[in-house]
Amino acid sequence: MVRGHGVVAGLLLLLIMFCGLSHAAEPGEVILKNQRVALGVTTAGGGIIEFRLAGEAVNPLNWTIHGLEPVQPGKPYLRGHFLCLDRWGAPSEAEAERGVPFHGEAPRINWKLSRAPKPGQEFPHLRMECRMPLAGLSVVRTIRLSRSASVARVHEKVTNNRNLGRIYNMVQHPSIAAPFLDETTLIDTNATFGFLQEGEIPASSERASLWPRQKVQGQRVDLRRFLNNETRGVVHDVSSFIFDSETEFGWVTAVNPKTGLLLGYTWQTRDYPWLNIWRHRENGRVKSRGLEFGTTGLHQPFGTLVAQGRILERPVFTYIDAGGSVSREYLMFTIRVPENYAGVNRLMVDSKAGSIELFERPPGKRRLSLSLDLAADSPGM
Repeated sequence: MVRGHGVVAGLLLLLIMFCGLSHAAEPGEVILKNQRVALGVTTAGGGIIEFRLAGEAVNPLNWTIHGLEPVQPGKPYLRGHFLCLDRWGAPSEAEAERGVPFHGEAPRINWKLSRAPKPGQEFPHLRMECRMPLAGLSVVRTIRLSRSASVARVHEKVTNNRNLGRIYNMVQHPSIAAPFLDETTLIDTNATFGFLQEGEIPASSERASLWPRQKVQGQRVDLRRFLNNETRGVVHDVSSFIFDSETEFGWVTAVNPKTGLLLGYTWQTRDYPWLNIWRHRENGRVKSRGLEFGTTGLHQPFGTLVAQGRILERPVFTYIDAGGSVSREYLMFTIRVPENYAGVNRLMVDSKAGSIELFERPPGKRRLSLSLDLAADSPGM
């Protein structure tokens, strides 16, 4: 009896802490919440703009495009984790003249909340969607939060509303900034060979870089870290990487040992065969990082993609037939890490145990486990 009261009291304390540090939802923001985490999305552009642990002040997805492009009052703008659809990067000159935006329409238009979360849901979930008039595509996104863990499953279904098939690309664009991003933040992944977007496209893996090594303006850098004044005169650089052909799950993590927080994503490589790492500096200092996984690794208009075809034996665009639909999904998670955490050496999705296992790099070699505890009827990986 006393033990039962203690459990109830502990849960109440956790809820009080959670509510005390959760911000009020802004206009257009919808929040999914369990006892461990809050996940916020905005209908203005569809971005995931909050993924915050209970009792934690730091939101790893607080990045916005401010300072990089004009933001018009009342209009959607790029922020947090947004979806690049129907393209990744710039349109052609002719497309731009006709109103096609950078990274496609999906993050630039208002989304509709077609299923709002309901109070008391065992597995908090929502559904949102948008229709892209220029691209002729629509997307329906379902986000399901774990019942008890800081994990979410995001499922997106893209439909071609036109009577003609077309090529397109779909890239997830999680972006991080201070205070989660600083010189101590470590990026880890199981990606392998890659290249610098601003450099030469490698004809084979023998001529490619190997994660985390890259050469930027002739200087060798370690992409796990992002340092102030590391490559003078460079404002942006983007490196793109593939995964081993035998690898079922791709993953990327960002951890800040100072704040003790880790943000991570995992997905099936058949859905997203590329990982693109964007680094942005302001006056030489660390400003933004993108952890962008998707269907392409070439940041160019479609004409260039068609001419290129493949890089490192991976396609740089995908195809959807007239009236066709394609579904893809990923898991996102956040967790507190122990002191002096060295980063992730290996990640395993244990479907039988229903968990994500994180194995630390040396010297710590500690193991962290996250229960999935997701609804059985949700689409599974």
